[in-house]
Amino acid sequence: MKIVILDGYALNPGDLSWDFLKEFGSVTYYDRTSGEDLTVSRIGDGDIVLLNKTAITETVLARCPNLKLICVLATGYNVVDYVAAAKRGIPVCNIPGYGTDSVAQFTFALLLELCHQIGLHDRSVHAGDWTACPDFCYWKTPQMELAGKTLGIIGYGSIGQAVAKIAQSFSMNILAYSRTHRPGHEYCDLDTLLAGSDVVTLHCPLFPETEGIINADTIAKMKDGAILLNTARGPLIDEAAVADALRSGKLRGAAMDVVCSEPILKSSPLLTAPNCIITPHMAWAPIEARQRILDIVANNIRGFLTGKPQNIVNM
Repeated sequence: MKIVILDGYALNPGDLSWDFLKEFGSVTYYDRTSGEDLTVSRIGDGDIVLLNKTAITETVLARCPNLKLICVLATGYNVVDYVAAAKRGIPVCNIPGYGTDSVAQFTFALLLELCHQIGLHDRSVHAGDWTACPDFCYWKTPQMELAGKTLGIIGYGSIGQAVAKIAQSFSMNILAYSRTHRPGHEYCDLDTLLAGSDVVTLHCPLFPETEGIINADTIAKMKDGAILLNTARGPLIDEAAVADALRSGKLRGAAMDVVCSEPILKSSPLLTAPNCIITPHMAWAPIEARQRILDIVANNIRGFLTGKPQNIVNM
């Protein structure tokens, strides 16, 4: 089997190993690939392609007739025309569940930063502000305690549930909204969640039904002074509407690990919005989570080759 990795650098900048792939055949590696022509050229007569954000379009599929398996190195697989792949009998597999704990942990890192602005205060101390302070303490921003507050979780899959577990350890109340209702959990409608939550956090997939789920209308239904978190997908929010809500004070703060266009555009309204923390899509990045991706992709390939496919999203 000929295996081609189209854009491996983001997942593995050098602290992990691709050697496990040699079990399955020859391996050709590229840090990054962009554009249909280059993608087709690099896939060539490859049998298995591994990718993260490189687009696999119907045109690419038509020009790579030897392709037998597409492995997405992430949970989301919208970069692949999986319907066109299915028509050609090409399975597309993804990597579910690898980052549940990492993303849940990062969600609370963002929330706690908004509550306490620890980075700001650390820089203040190092700048000499505490040395010059006439009192034994000070704080430059309002501080917020989470106990007794309500966390509204939009999307109650494995990550949403992990976030809820952490929230409960902070004595927070939980409201959950999900298109899929799982036994053993209580749910509410979206309007109830928006009206009742001090913090709203997004953990749902990006579908046409969820695109722009946070917009001017839904923000208007939120509590005054609520906090918004997004570690799921950038297009779940209307960035201009969020920026306006931050400027008006409707939202106390927002924290985003994902944005509509990545890398972020200089024109993004979030960059100039007050009380907005933006991190560069890194919630998934702990080495433990990235190693799980490699372990799962190995099992995905092994399952395909042994006639026991797993994590197939299009068949």
